[in-house]
Amino acid sequence: MDEAFPIDVWSDVVCPFCYLGSRQLSAALSQFEQRDLVVVRPRAFELDPRPHEEVGLSLSELVARKYGMALSQVHSLHERLEAQAGDLGMTWSLERARPTNTFEAHRLIALATTQGAGAAMSEKLFHAYFCDGMLVSDPETLATLASEVGVTGVDALWASDAFSGDVRADEARATQLGIAGVPSLLVDAKFMVVGAQGTARILDVLRGAWARREAA
Repeated sequence: MDEAFPIDVWSDVVCPFCYLGSRQLSAALSQFEQRDLVVVRPRAFELDPRPHEEVGLSLSELVARKYGMALSQVHSLHERLEAQAGDLGMTWSLERARPTNTFEAHRLIALATTQGAGAAMSEKLFHAYFCDGMLVSDPETLATLASEVGVTGVDALWASDAFSGDVRADEARATQLGIAGVPSLLVDAKFMVVGAQGTARILDVLRGAWARREAA
């Protein structure tokens, strides 16, 4: 039996539920008895795969248009999300968020993963988008964030199509698995958790997956 306990996480760095879910997963792992065996593998998923640098709408306007909601409803939703983020120790500013395509951000995460910094890079990008109002498709912004995490080779990344195939492979695998929304966590290649279901639920799945492994 392979001792490594993989958790594949399909997410997007502009998805609020993905940021909430990442914090919930971290909290669950802190209580998981076999956490030293866990290998978290970031997987790319683009909420908006259109090739643009910035949508040109505020996040509230974008959500209202996409789902046919009144702006007042969206503002109420955002207030609830910000409160959930606060419960997890985060201070979000969704009115400052700048919706954009995240393909280059996913390539950067893939590069960081090869340097053992995939989780740190993902967290940095989440924070940049949800807390700091930064444009996470801008190459200079991404390069600055990468340097703060200690990721090297970013200039060479932009000068090539490196990791583009990895991003597309992640997205193709998501389609094969029927993943239509994120976050989606595939635990030990057998158990799927879709959505930010909470620390307790994620921990239950982790323990259940481990129990099944031991019983096999």
